[in-house]
Amino acid sequence: MNASTRLTRYLIEKKIAYQAIEHFQSNSSIGTAITANISLKQIAKAVLLKNHEDKKLMAILPATDKISLSVLNDKLHGSFELMKERELYQFFSDCHHGAIPPAPGAYNLTMICEKKLDLLSRVYLEAGDHHTLLCVTQDDFKTLMTSGKHLNFSNEVFH
Repeated sequence: MNASTRLTRYLIEKKIAYQAIEHFQSNSSIGTAITANISLKQIAKAVLLKNHEDKKLMAILPATDKISLSVLNDKLHGSFELMKERELYQFFSDCHHGAIPPAPGAYNLTMICEKKLDLLSRVYLEAGDHHTLLCVTQDDFKTLMTSGKHLNFSNEVFH
């Protein structure tokens, strides 16, 4: 397993139990769900945003969904936009490109979590490579997501 060292250290520090699920290499959430035989709705993905003041925000939402920046900005009274991919590399230097773990605390980022994820009994997280998911219980997921707001800000695009 080549999971993010920052992520695994953080999970150990917070006493969050997880099960590592190895799968064939995949560069997309859909591919990961297929190769790992897991529902796409149970995979949490991270989207990195920033505002005009360069404030960073990690938005965490189901892999089935697409973020609605207009809804998110209305609810936060903000002006967030997607970060450029090259900007992400400095935060996630221990991860493969495009494999961002949805664990804001491990990377000292503020966060917002899509409420739909609060309804799942188990949540699967990208581990920082393209070969591993980490499965956590809802209680442990809530522990990971305590530092931010839980709102509805995304729309399902994959069924």
